Amino acid sequence: MLLPDSETIELRRDPLLPPEPCPVVWKRSARARRVSLRIDPLEGAVVVTLPNRVGRRHGLALLSEHAGWVMQRLAALAPERPFEPGASVPIGGVDHVIRHEPARRGAAFLEEGVLVVTGDAAFVARRVRDFLRAEALRRIGAAARPHAEALGVVPRAIRLKDTRSRWGSCAPDRTLAFSWRLVLAPDWVLDYVVAHEVAHLREMNHSDRFWAHVEARTPHRQAATEWLRRHGAALQRVG
Repeated sequence: MLLPDSETIELRRDPLLPPEPCPVVWKRSARARRVSLRIDPLEGAVVVTLPNRVGRRHGLALLSEHAGWVMQRLAALAPERPFEPGASVPIGGVDHVIRHEPARRGAAFLEEGVLVVTGDAAFVARRVRDFLRAEALRRIGAAARPHAEALGVVPRAIRLKDTRSRWGSCAPDRTLAFSWRLVLAPDWVLDYVVAHEVAHLREMNHSDRFWAHVEARTPHRQAATEWLRRHGAALQRVG
């Protein structure tokens, strides 16, 4: 059963209102036991997952049944913040305007609260993204070092990803992985996520001993988790 990767369909959230366009991403999963819906803030769409041998019409039926919920959640998404001249991008939780200066050198760099991007306009978005990933790696590495020294551990490596549901992870081989989008959050939020994953190098679990290590390193844990709960989805809309 062939499915389109994505499409826009018309959904009616209320019988008395006209239909509205709804972006849909289709997924098929051999592990799925039923049709499911979720909102993907990065795509700005509803993701419909179908088990094998279940047709698109079943997904459309579920969408229609839950049209009110779907359209409400999509409408509540933070606005997209593209990487383009004149737009702003948060770095360390502080908005920086993207300023395109094609004649200058240096790809992309910070200058007095502005993110300067050089070269051809066609490369602005890519250069902003490259800068943010490099800055994320620098800040995460700087945050990890004192936590690792205090806990007497050494990460095997630090990697960056663009995950949608996890801000960080610790693999059995002691590799730490983080979402590059942490660079968009306030530094103290990034610091908590880094300390959390570094603590897993001592305790690969969420035991009382693990949380004691985390609390000792980041007394701002509760504030950081609350900030991510409130604002984390908006970071997925940046870029």
